[in-house]
Amino acid sequence: MTTQTLASGANTSATFLARRSFIASDKGGKITITFLLLLAIVVPFLNLVVPEGNPFHLSSFSVTQMGKYLSYALVALAVDLIWGYLGILSLGHGAFFALGGYAMGMYLTREIGDRGVYGNPLLPDFMVSLNWSELPWFWHGFDNFGVAILMVMLVPGVLAFVFGYLAFRSRVSGVYLSIMTQALTYALMLAFSRNEMGFGGSSGLTGFKDVLGFSLEQDSTKVGLFVTTVMALVIGYVICRMVIASRLGRVAMAIRDAESRTRFTGYDVDSIKLWVFVLSAVLAGIAGALYVTQAGSTSAAQFAPINSIEIVVWVALGGRATLFGAIVGALIINYAKSWFTVEFPEVWLFALGGIFVLSTMYLPKGVMGALSERWAEKSQQGNDSQASNHQTKSSEVSS
Repeated sequence: MTTQTLASGANTSATFLARRSFIASDKGGKITITFLLLLAIVVPFLNLVVPEGNPFHLSSFSVTQMGKYLSYALVALAVDLIWGYLGILSLGHGAFFALGGYAMGMYLTREIGDRGVYGNPLLPDFMVSLNWSELPWFWHGFDNFGVAILMVMLVPGVLAFVFGYLAFRSRVSGVYLSIMTQALTYALMLAFSRNEMGFGGSSGLTGFKDVLGFSLEQDSTKVGLFVTTVMALVIGYVICRMVIASRLGRVAMAIRDAESRTRFTGYDVDSIKLWVFVLSAVLAGIAGALYVTQAGSTSAAQFAPINSIEIVVWVALGGRATLFGAIVGALIINYAKSWFTVEFPEVWLFALGGIFVLSTMYLPKGVMGALSERWAEKSQQGNDSQASNHQTKSSEVSS
């Protein structure tokens, strides 16, 4: 009877510890989401309600800058989903980010209408200057916001599906897959730089004036875009967390840790990798659309491979396989980038390289990864203490 009591108590303690471990595992995520939701309340208040002369007033420039940082955080989240939990190091996610931006940029360009330099109600200014006589077929429908939003998700998703299907079915992985993703974004950069492609050439798409009839110059519109970006990031985080907590996520992590063994157990590894990769690309496309709307322009430079490499650095610094760490890393580095490019513009790239090297050497799991381990250790110590006390009490009762 005593043995059964102790065994029952041990099982109960194990179950309790497992539940506590699961809850504590996303402690950083809960803090991050709370912080983001507070931003969605505080930032509009400081910008729209607090008068300009007040020291607590937040300028519209700062609101837009923060909105762009959060857009970067969303694409970092997308990269962490496949790199941290699937083991795919993509050096080409900047391509999906840029494609989403171009899809939204095409809508914003069509919104200009006859208010352009040449006053043509149908053709964008760059087409008029190149003596184009009619609108290309792939530009039709982008005068509709719903179509644009669909293309923001569909274009990156379809490209990721085609690329992933060919790569995963061919069993391409590791550094070879990373090189292929970088080659993809470089090829797209070269293609979109050409005038005959119909995307504005190297100058890209610029001169946006409004979205859904709201002027992009109005403070209220900038605040609305900021809040939209915050909500998109929160929803993106929740979706990623749900995927990771599901059976699909557990299999994805098994693929990351032992792909061959997972394949031999009967799972369709290629399909799982493909669908998680497509989801990641869609999130990156949404991030690109939000960024372009707030930045006011987009160009082929968005496809530059260095942009994709920077995203990986954000995730590495913040903490791979944490999700919330990718958000934190993107915000920290982009704020530092803005500060360095103003104060020490000539050393920014050296600073970025130094941050990556130092974080790899001393924080291999990133800033938030190290904090997560610390939280887990404290939680485990508390659980061990509670389990010891529980076992002591059980022994006293049995005796």
